[in-house]
Amino acid sequence: MIAIYQLFFSSLKIFLTGNPSSCRFHPTCSEYCKQCFVNHTPVRAFYFSLKRILSCHPFSKGGYDPIPKNQTPTDDRK
Repeated sequence: MIAIYQLFFSSLKIFLTGNPSSCRFHPTCSEYCKQCFVNHTPVRAFYFSLKRILSCHPFSKGGYDPIPKNQTPTDDRK
């Protein structure tokens, strides 16, 4: 689904605005979502993706927003 957005809608946005870098964030929201689903469970990826998409609005500063690291509990009972 993300790949379809990147292929069609993102290309249409570039065609209409003439600006290939019109995203407020780096990485772009679609790339961020895709990486979240690669690096996290589906529930966490959906949460991070939704949080990122909701933060994309005209009053947001944007900028560099890295994908959260996958935090797995460590076993310290050695």
